[in-house]
Amino acid sequence: MRTAICPGSFDPVTLGHMDIIERTSVIFDQVIVAVSRNPIKNPMFSIEERVEMLREVLSPYSNVAVDSFEGLTVDYAAEQNAVAIVRGLRVISDFENEFRMALVNKTLACRIETLFLMTSAQYSFISSSAIKDVAIFGGPVEGLVSPLVEKRLKEKLKGCYKGKEG
Repeated sequence: MRTAICPGSFDPVTLGHMDIIERTSVIFDQVIVAVSRNPIKNPMFSIEERVEMLREVLSPYSNVAVDSFEGLTVDYAAEQNAVAIVRGLRVISDFENEFRMALVNKTLACRIETLFLMTSAQYSFISSSAIKDVAIFGGPVEGLVSPLVEKRLKEKLKGCYKGKEG
């Protein structure tokens, strides 16, 4: 069985993430969406909330599982016997950092390949950070995240933003 890891913070999962995961699920026998516990980041959603949301929105894909991990992605991929780490690229500026990380990962675990998938054009501008910024200020996120994630964002932010003062 050929397993791929789709790692990320997914805070929150966007339609861009979903695009990459769906396309990866067609290429590999098994896909593990691996939610990273990154102590440097200050996420809006807890690790448990992110895993739960991902499990719900990915439930139609029988060969996709969701898990969380701490530490190096390449170590987690090796523990899962994955043959590949799949990363999505939105814009050219994503490439430099991803390329550097792929070279480090190849040095650490030479049998695990890093594959890059270009996001579909309609999702190329979407990032979790942008989604949170829009949602925090009461803007619409419909069409950028799934209805479930949109609902969870509204619940999380209820009462946080009152609009313009004065």
